[in-house]
Amino acid sequence: MIEIAGVSRSFGSRKVLDDVSFRVESGRMTGFVGGNGAGKTTTMRIILGVLAAQSGEVRFEGQPITVADRARFGYMPEERGLYPKMKVLEQLVYLGRLHGLTGGEAKDSAEGLLKRLGLGERMNDPLESLSLGNQQRAQIAASLVHRPTALVLDEPFSGLDPLAVEVVLGVLRDYAAQGAPVLFSSHQLDIVERLCDDVVVIGDGRILAAGSRDSLRAEHSGRAFEIELTGPTADAGWVREQPGVTVTSLDGGFARFEADTDEAAQAVLARAVGGSAAIRRFGQVTPSLAQIFKEVVK
Repeated sequence: MIEIAGVSRSFGSRKVLDDVSFRVESGRMTGFVGGNGAGKTTTMRIILGVLAAQSGEVRFEGQPITVADRARFGYMPEERGLYPKMKVLEQLVYLGRLHGLTGGEAKDSAEGLLKRLGLGERMNDPLESLSLGNQQRAQIAASLVHRPTALVLDEPFSGLDPLAVEVVLGVLRDYAAQGAPVLFSSHQLDIVERLCDDVVVIGDGRILAAGSRDSLRAEHSGRAFEIELTGPTADAGWVREQPGVTVTSLDGGFARFEADTDEAAQAVLARAVGGSAAIRRFGQVTPSLAQIFKEVVK
């Protein structure tokens, strides 16, 4: 587990991180989301030791993080950092050996990753000859080649087409399944919603929301409900007459409404059960991550 505890950081008079605290649990994928300048990259650089915190600390497995811990992490910066004129396989083997793998281990790891990421036929080509999307795949492979104990990835899906996204998702899920804590930032909220177990939202250097995907949905679901009736007599217009209910959308047998209380919502369901139309579905509206993000950053 990686724990960020009360971390603050300023650049001159501008405070970019203000008492930031959250955890990246072992074996779980944590999405780190926020607008441009929110503090995501600065937080990641502090986790990796590229920048120093001015207060607070980073812990790994319950202890203050060490240089040795960080050396076993996999890190992918937002800016591509590989050598453009060097062959892809050659530099991945080089990076693996820098992290302590033998030449054979590094070669086996690099070849396996490149094949899985769809670069098997390009592994002996110079990086600069690859498309930007394939360069991104190579960058991801570089963060994984030394079989890291934790992953910190800054915008790993940037520039990837939908097929490449699915390939990378599979690789990252496998690393999390092996027990590694995985933290990645992304502006693509739909990917975060599909992939992540946990989500951390940061804005203006402060944590605005953090928790499991399901708990955040439950916390921000409010009192919006939907009911859909079916059959010859399906007409949800009567929902507008229910006490404690405000209909926000109505279309034939479908109604979305806000209920003042849980009892008011249940009264709608009870009336529907007693009616002549069949109930196709009834339930509380679960917000998307994009909706939650808009709510907490406003």
